[in-house]
Amino acid sequence: MARKYIDNPNSCSLVHTMNIIGNKWKPIIIYLLSNGSLRFGQLNALIPAISKKVLTNQLKELEGDQLLLRQSFAEIPPRVEYSLTEKAIGLLPILRRLSEWADHTYPEIKFEECRIKEIQHNPT
Repeated sequence: MARKYIDNPNSCSLVHTMNIIGNKWKPIIIYLLSNGSLRFGQLNALIPAISKKVLTNQLKELEGDQLLLRQSFAEIPPRVEYSLTEKAIGLLPILRRLSEWADHTYPEIKFEECRIKEIQHNPT
């Protein structure tokens, strides 16, 4: 299935951002990788509702948007790990704020604590 974009004739930065991370899986993948690199199977186990095909597609798109690094290791069996780039690390405070918004807006729901690691973002 081809990637769907929201038309952005005025080059709105919010529309651009939502085109990159605005589906239900990408913020979750970024959140899970905020605590360190993971292999495909680990990600798939942590997100049981996602199919392998969709996870593969989401990882490829995030890598293409320069939010993920895919590192292959020349081992038998082959090993591939995914980790966040500096661009994705810059999203972590935003994802944390979204989590805080839900905590404050829906106090009747007992959410688990957001475990996004505090990473210092060093823009270069």
